Amino acid sequence: MNSSNSALSLSSLNAQQLPLAANSASQRLPSTHALKQQLPLSTRLHTQVSAHRQAVRAILDGSDPRLLVVVGPCSLHDPQSALEYAERLAALSRDVDGQLLLVMRAYVEKPRTTVGWKGLAYDPRLDGSDDMVAGLTLSRELMREMIKLGLPIATELLQPMAAGYFDDLLSWAAIGARTTESQIHREMASGLPLPVGFKNGTDGGIGIACDAMRSAAHPHRHFGVDAQGHPAIIETQGNPDTHLVLRGGHGGPNFERQSIADVHQQLARIKVPARIMVDCSHANSGKDPNRQPQVFEDVLEQRLEGDRSLVGVMLESHLFEGCQALGENLRYGVSITDGCLGWDATEQLLRDAAQQLQRQNASVAASA
Repeated sequence: MNSSNSALSLSSLNAQQLPLAANSASQRLPSTHALKQQLPLSTRLHTQVSAHRQAVRAILDGSDPRLLVVVGPCSLHDPQSALEYAERLAALSRDVDGQLLLVMRAYVEKPRTTVGWKGLAYDPRLDGSDDMVAGLTLSRELMREMIKLGLPIATELLQPMAAGYFDDLLSWAAIGARTTESQIHREMASGLPLPVGFKNGTDGGIGIACDAMRSAAHPHRHFGVDAQGHPAIIETQGNPDTHLVLRGGHGGPNFERQSIADVHQQLARIKVPARIMVDCSHANSGKDPNRQPQVFEDVLEQRLEGDRSLVGVMLESHLFEGCQALGENLRYGVSITDGCLGWDATEQLLRDAAQQLQRQNASVAASA
């Protein structure tokens, strides 16, 4: 193309003073610094989060033999039921801590294929009013209350601008199947001071996630927003604590032995460490929440047979099983997004897993 015919000069472009589209509007958000000052972490909680991050890192590098379990509601929509779930999980964590590191899902953003409720951070009133100032505030406050219970928490980082409102609270974060390919999310992950799991693409292949892990491990300079809310050049050091999350794909699940063997070969070929978490939901369960335990048990069996690259699992779980459509009369403790396993089944599943791991560890110790 002839540039002399196609390009506008800078002065010509400025002279046009293009108006905003008629359907555009803006409302200023608090800076990440301002919200963190409004809802700060105490020194004790900051130390606790740092210790939890280090515990996750130790599981990833194999120095901690526990299984990492990221578990909780598909997304948070009701603070009361979320906190009740967190209280139950904190109590369970104390019982199984020797074998399992339980991390609560505190997901406040919901990726949408087309349209729909985007999560607590976007629409905390569940009515389409999209009061994101209130949503960010409520989300941070709710996460902080969970941390006060002694829990490590995790979320999916969907909107990079939102990440700075929560990054000091998180012990683990996910980059979803739809955003793993995004350069912006890879750059963001390279600057996060916590472990990050990249999900395989929706086609089920791991190539995109492997590229993402290698990219996030390197330093970057990229466009971003600083803590005061100003556009800035962000310089990152690279994140060495990334890993793969298998969630299945259009062709079906990818947690079975043959799939895991294939993943091992691919990771070895490109020299990416074999640190694998299996998401027991999504395509791995055929989107049937009641099949999550079967996936979990299969992965646990592979680990008990000696595959220590299987460092973690993810479960979608709420107080009560299933899901419900967003409406006026919502049932308490039931997901309004993906279907979840109920608490009773979740607790039994995790207690049984802890017992199996404990028996194996005792057997290994006895034979040493």
